[in-house]
Amino acid sequence: MASIEMKNIVKKYGDGFPAVNDISLDIADGEFMILVGPSGCGKSTLLRMIVGLEDITSGDMIIGGERVNDKAPRDRNLSMVFQNYALYPHMSVYENIAFPLRLAKTPDDKVDRLVKEAADVLELHEHLERKPANLSGGQRQRVAMGRAIVRQAEAFLFDEPLSNLDAKLRGQMRTEIARLQRRLGITTVYVTHDQTEAMTLGDRVCVLRKGSIQQVASPRELYEQPVNLFVAGFIGSPPMNFLPATVDGATLTTPFGTIELDEKRAAAVAGHELLLVGIRPEYFEDASLVDEAKKHVGTTFTAKVDVTEWLGDQQYAYIPYDAPDAIRTQLRDLSRELDSEELRTQAIVSIDSTSRIREGRDAEFWLDTRKVHVFDPETGDNLTRDAEAGAELTRMATEDREEQVAEAAGGLTGERSGSGAGTGSTAA
Repeated sequence: MASIEMKNIVKKYGDGFPAVNDISLDIADGEFMILVGPSGCGKSTLLRMIVGLEDITSGDMIIGGERVNDKAPRDRNLSMVFQNYALYPHMSVYENIAFPLRLAKTPDDKVDRLVKEAADVLELHEHLERKPANLSGGQRQRVAMGRAIVRQAEAFLFDEPLSNLDAKLRGQMRTEIARLQRRLGITTVYVTHDQTEAMTLGDRVCVLRKGSIQQVASPRELYEQPVNLFVAGFIGSPPMNFLPATVDGATLTTPFGTIELDEKRAAAVAGHELLLVGIRPEYFEDASLVDEAKKHVGTTFTAKVDVTEWLGDQQYAYIPYDAPDAIRTQLRDLSRELDSEELRTQAIVSIDSTSRIREGRDAEFWLDTRKVHVFDPETGDNLTRDAEAGAELTRMATEDREEQVAEAAGGLTGERSGSGAGTGSTAA
């Protein structure tokens, strides 16, 4: 394993455009780091600079304590898994996995041992003699991962490896990748534009926008304490709702009524004329289903429901609202940048699946006002972010990761002592 340090990394192309703009990021030994962002944010370019497929315009790339800017990809001892699998169609699964070992002129007995160990980890034993054309998409991706494992690399690099799979298979492969990384304890950098993958896989997530880092934190901190409007809009599905609001003392006036702020948040938003209130869909509920004991921590309002979506275990209601032209324009521009559908001036509300609220009718909703965020529309800054609470969430996630790595290392030590050549020794 190895840590990866990026110091003021810049990548400029011939026209001078900075695809990656002054990025500094430290990835710890054994950490699972996600690089996420919309198309064109620079995440794949950054990954290719780590592995050596892109030259670095300026800055230092340090892997395992050694500066590697001038090293060729083959000299960096990294394993990369691509989006398109990159398998050789005329070779069997066995030979595809063994290919990097053959290039290194590894003895046949060691090749056989390493390939079979990787096949054990990835449950590919029964497919070793097949050709890639006879495999499913998920099996092909596991073969590509097996080829990465046998290289005994210092880090794994994944470039949107699941984007070619259907939704159900993506979910299964996410679980397999997470389990594999935890078992091997190897430093991993994973590029994706899918925020669901980012939230479920990473120890920490680096959100990129136009070549610059917006926020690096645990998935929970990104979700609960986003640093700005961009991160708040990108992380979460369905996305955060943004409502226009005006402030008078500690009272925010929104299209859905008033929201009372505590003293700390009221002081943070003072002096602003027009604001955006960020509200996650799950902060709402059908007012008739809310426990009376907690109604006092929120507010109720009546609104006309445009559309409902019942999904069995959950239900969504869409509530349109009016907004100033400036806010409409900003939300439209933000949606384009996020590669999403236009963020219409409507709120997506998550309600209990048993709710009998119906579209085309007025309904009473309850909103948990303790959890709303308030943003400055001009700068995009989250004015009410609790930085200390966010840092605590990431600290707890880091402690959990360190405990898991230690447990995995203990388990692999046991495997090695029992077999003499456990899987852990092949990948570390």
